[in-house]
Amino acid sequence: MGEHTVRVRVTPDARKESLIEIKANVLAISVKESAERNEANARVRTLVARHYGVAETRVRIQSGHTSRSKSFNIV
Repeated sequence: MGEHTVRVRVTPDARKESLIEIKANVLAISVKESAERNEANARVRTLVARHYGVAETRVRIQSGHTSRSKSFNIV
């Protein structure tokens, strides 16, 4: 698969969890976890890894740690 970047728009504190692929390498993800204590980021990382069929350890936040718009690097 190689290394690539995925852009993600995150909605924390959602009623339902969802992952929608807007277009290639652009996702909209809603998670039930809050942004506090990095809980939402951790869940988003899990969902991105599951979506692309890779281990969580291969998914890293590249930018946007405290923003709703994030970039993830998958190696």
